[in-house]
Amino acid sequence: MAGEPQDDCLFCKIVAGQIPATIVRETDTTVAFRDINPQAPTHVLVIPKAHHKDAAALAAAAPQLAADVLRETQAVADAEQLDSYRTTFNTGAGAGQTVWHAHAHVLGGRGLEWPPG
Repeated sequence: MAGEPQDDCLFCKIVAGQIPATIVRETDTTVAFRDINPQAPTHVLVIPKAHHKDAAALAAAAPQLAADVLRETQAVADAEQLDSYRTTFNTGAGAGQTVWHAHAHVLGGRGLEWPPG
């Protein structure tokens, strides 16, 4: 069920404290932590604490929570002192989503070319 923790979800386990992560920010509704395979000098993931399979499902089921995630991307960028940054939501396997829990990537600290990959 949307919003409920999933036993097989890596990010739900991070939210529950069952798997360690380098947490950089936490609110009542979100957690931000460093990506274990960074693609830029700063690469932080911002996730909702509630489980939603991807950004589209999150936006449809919980638009205020989606807004919380997006707002936190700016807070992460400010905390990391990024003058510019990219926020990316990978939605679906073809777009590179590998963990089926909605999450935003905050990337910065170097020039980011467009289009990516």
